[in-house]
Order: sequence, then structure tokens, then C-alpha cells
Amino acid sequence: MERIAKFEKVSFNRFFTDWSTAFPDDSDSRISEIYDSIALPVRATAGSAGYDFFLPDDIELAPGEGALIPTGIRAKIADGWVLNIYPRSGLGFKFRLQLDNTVGIIDADYYNAANEGHIMIKVTNDGRNGKTLLLEAGKGFAQGVFLPFGVTVDDDADGERVGGFGSTG
Repeated sequence: MERIAKFEKVSFNRFFTDWSTAFPDDSDSRISEIYDSIALPVRATAGSAGYDFFLPDDIELAPGEGALIPTGIRAKIADGWVLNIYPRSGLGFKFRLQLDNTVGIIDADYYNAANEGHIMIKVTNDGRNGKTLLLEAGKGFAQGVFLPFGVTVDDDADGERVGGFGSTG
């Protein structure tokens, strides 16, 4: 198995900024507690392709409701690889928890973005049963899979990333 990436926590200041924007009612001390409890993504078994991303705090989603979740995680990825983010299959299958962009694409150069490459995952409770979904802190809610990619023979991209969502055009 080729080792091509490393997960890290973003700085506390970066996490604080992003979490307080997403959840403005949380106190400074609560955000500090949440940051301290962040766990790096891991594979559940030796045969797992996906790295489980864990919720930093409880999230409750009514039917049709969504939330942008600052994970506190960034990924240093080797050139020629990408990290794809999907919902945990059990949550998608049982509860129709959806990623708002269907699949998150984390490029290798995102690590050096102005936001420290902070991986933010937006989810929506798309359940049709009318039930509120409680996602518990410390539980896996998304999974990331590293995949190789290629470029065309006449590719001449030379731009540099500065931001996150939508920053490349």
C-alpha cells in the first residue's frame, strides 16, 4: 500500500474562526473544548478504503435541514492524488444523510490555501420519514478515500490556489 498523505489538525485560530462562523451561539470556552476533542480520521479495518471523519460536536438536523461542519482537519496529499469525501454509507443508506456537493474533492494544493486547507463538510438530512437526525460528537459521519488521478497530455495549468470552495474558478 502506497503512503501518500497525512492528516493534521488545523490551528486553533483557524478552527475558532470557522466554527464560530458556522455555530455563532457557541462560547469561546466551548469552541476550545470542541477543538481539544478533535480526532484525526482513521480507517476502521485494515481492508477499509475510507478514512472515517468524526463529528467535533453533536449536530441535530431536522428533515431538510443542513449544517456546515468545520472538521478541524487538513490533509497533506502527495501530487497526483486527491481525497474524495463521501457520507458514511450507513448514514446515507439508513437516514439519507447527504453531502451538499455530493462528493467533496480535496486537492493536494488545498493544504496550502489561506484557510490552512481546513476540510469543511456540508451535510443535509434528506430523510423522507420526517425524523430529526442526531449526529453525535466523536462518531463517524463522513469518509475520505484517496484516489490517484491523471491529467491530459496537453495540460498547462499553472494557477495557484488561494482559497477554498469555488476558489479555482
